[in-house]
Amino acid sequence: MSNEPAPKMIFVNLPVSDLPAAIAFYEAVGGVRNDDFADDSAQMIRFSDVIHVMLLTHERFRSFTPRKIPDAHETAQVLLCLSETSRDAVDDVVGRALASGGTEPNPKQDHGFMYGRNFADLDGHIWEVMWMDMEAAMAAGQAAEA
Repeated sequence: MSNEPAPKMIFVNLPVSDLPAAIAFYEAVGGVRNDDFADDSAQMIRFSDVIHVMLLTHERFRSFTPRKIPDAHETAQVLLCLSETSRDAVDDVVGRALASGGTEPNPKQDHGFMYGRNFADLDGHIWEVMWMDMEAAMAAGQAAEA
């Protein structure tokens, strides 16, 4: 038995204006529904064993914080990033997001050892999707700059 602690999990909570549309969008970009954590105001979407997104109606989101929910089409509070296994996989995810009603608010970034694109979901939340050749980045001394 290992003494290593279990990997930490992350739960990204996002306010959404149309829960069924948001669920369909996140399934289209590769998320998988976990109906064990779902009701008419929330849906868990799994991206990996450690990365989960909780899609919450505005009313449900407000139950967790008294702060105003910003309009993510006009403001940015966070930029979320998911890694992919290749440049083609990055293009595939962003292509599915665009085909499902998302937008690509920022230009792609190609640094040779690192390639990234982004999409904004139906509510304007921005997701970066990136691939990095870690060996090339380390050899070039770029890992800390990425």
